[in-house]
Amino acid sequence: MAQVKIKARVESQVQLADGGYSMELLAPEIASAARAGQFISVYTKDKSKLLPRPISLCGIDRERGILRIVYRVAGAGTAEFSAYRAGDSVEIMGPLGNGFTLKDKKAILIGGGIGVPPMLELMKELSCERTAVLGYRDQQLFLKDEFEACGPVCVATEDGSAGTKGNVLDAIREQGVEGEIIYACGPTPMLRAVKAYAQEKGIECYISLEERMACGIGACLACVCQSKDVDSHSHVHNKRICKDGPVFAAEEVEI
Repeated sequence: MAQVKIKARVESQVQLADGGYSMELLAPEIASAARAGQFISVYTKDKSKLLPRPISLCGIDRERGILRIVYRVAGAGTAEFSAYRAGDSVEIMGPLGNGFTLKDKKAILIGGGIGVPPMLELMKELSCERTAVLGYRDQQLFLKDEFEACGPVCVATEDGSAGTKGNVLDAIREQGVEGEIIYACGPTPMLRAVKAYAQEKGIECYISLEERMACGIGACLACVCQSKDVDSHSHVHNKRICKDGPVFAAEEVEI
């Protein structure tokens, strides 16, 4: 199914952490086709702000037609979203991008910061043995309990207030996490380190890149990354994160 632009109804919204919110949207047309790793574009009601905000999908309830997004307030647009309440409407477009490929291998799911939410739906959809390794700044461990309902969870915090003091790779090494495939989403420095770790260990690896986006459908070339192969659209060594990604096999892209 191609992406559609609709008016979605806000079903609920709760605050999870300082500046972090969870919103459920009634959008059956999108939920029926969406999968883990994809995202939606969310439009503000302020017509002076032309560009939508791309937000990854944290949850997909196809039976109820519900999409869940977990986001952090980072500017005027997301501040507006944080004020929405049940019954409000918001314009969205989706599902956008390419999601994770589900494989029946012992998996390590790595999420860092705002890269934690999209890993939750993946954790639910995978049927293999899997462990989540989640990186936070401090002891505000949003979504941790929901991950634990699906399988083992290891935590790293920058300030050492919970779990391993350090980053996600520190937690993997300290807690002896092993796997045959890695799925990861988070800031670029984290993904760069995860890619190097996977190459060192000979582990298959898929990464979801975070990038500022404009159109969200691959037309404007504002969110390109360097790729191993020549892109059929631009005919250079680029990939469009919004259209060709955001999920890539780690060896496909240079980060």
